[in-house]
Amino acid sequence: MPSKGWFNLETAGSIIPETQFFEGDSAFKFLGLTRTQRLYGFVGCLIIGFALSLLGSILLFLGQLGSFAVLYTIGILVSLVGTGFVIGFASQIKLMFKPVRIIATIVFLGSVGLVFVGAFVLGNEVLCIIFVIVEYLAYTWYNLSYIPYARSAVLKLVGMS
Repeated sequence: MPSKGWFNLETAGSIIPETQFFEGDSAFKFLGLTRTQRLYGFVGCLIIGFALSLLGSILLFLGQLGSFAVLYTIGILVSLVGTGFVIGFASQIKLMFKPVRIIATIVFLGSVGLVFVGAFVLGNEVLCIIFVIVEYLAYTWYNLSYIPYARSAVLKLVGMS
């Protein structure tokens, strides 16, 4: 069989056990998507979400605060929808509110709301940038909780442990 190139998820699928990524029911199970199609959906949502957030960020620096807040938030939500392709929305919400992730989740969700407050209520670009930075830090801390010892390694790296 000829190679499909470097980005061949079907070949990788034979190496990675089915339960590695798909332990719960996907929110899109009713569509009958294969594992490869679900991974493509996940990656596609991440790319589209990133592009929308990037476009929103560009608009922020052009002084269009309202457009930034809307596009940026839609980008974040599209990225989160991608998780539904992998583990499902119910599983994601359960995992988000586990004790090890609750603080990062609350800070992340709060900062998403604060981006809107900074844009529409206060009209302050500097506060919007600060809230975006806080959001990315919280999201990074949240994601590190899924990797064994990653939080400890980061704390040690920045000299806090």
